Amino acid sequence: MLSVRNLAKHFTIHIRGNAVIPGFAGVSFDAAAGSLLAVTGPSGTGKSSLLKCVYRTYIPSAGEILYTAKDGSRIDLAAADDWKILSLRRAEIGYVSQFFRVMPRVSALETLIEPLISRGVDREEALDKARDMLSRVGLGRTLWDMYPATFSGGEKQRLNILHAVITKPRLLLLDEPTASLDKGYKTRILRMILDLKAEGTAMIGVFHDRDALLALSDTRYDLIRGAYCDPADLDPQDLEPAGNDF
Repeated sequence: MLSVRNLAKHFTIHIRGNAVIPGFAGVSFDAAAGSLLAVTGPSGTGKSSLLKCVYRTYIPSAGEILYTAKDGSRIDLAAADDWKILSLRRAEIGYVSQFFRVMPRVSALETLIEPLISRGVDREEALDKARDMLSRVGLGRTLWDMYPATFSGGEKQRLNILHAVITKPRLLLLDEPTASLDKGYKTRILRMILDLKAEGTAMIGVFHDRDALLALSDTRYDLIRGAYCDPADLDPQDLEPAGNDF
């Protein structure tokens, strides 16, 4: 479903005399339907930047990101027009970021049904689906009409994940999806992601949680080696705490 070829990203800091900060370079891998590829490497090697390039939050400095859309067309996400990227995000590509930025004074329930409504799903059907998913991950009725800005970190992250998976995207990008979750809620989220993968979603994930990585991933791409590896064959540096990636 996705073929990344010779991808690179660097950052130019104009206020520092156009200094160039390297992100990553020469990255090539494939992501297949119904599988999860874990991207690993020490903190600061650009794992989050790689996901942002695929989602096109960042524009890559070089290389191709070839995505096979639902209609069979082949699209280079690195070069596609912004309108095409926005269309694919609405219809086919989901992204779970480390940080969930919500609209002010919009309830959790309204936040969750928005991507369904934008796809033409009937409002009552969208509400039924959203209520069911919120309940499944332990976000009970007392929170449905509350503003997510008031939620705890774990509550925000559960809503963040639901917002990305409720539309069942064909391609899902996961950046530390379980970082803020305790064991009980993490198990529920992992089950939900595994169910989505079983339905054919292709996934690329960054993890600092060994249990989540081993439970979800089928293979692993090591950014330092530039090669596929066994998910269980991990260097401790690959699972450093998050916070220093670009």
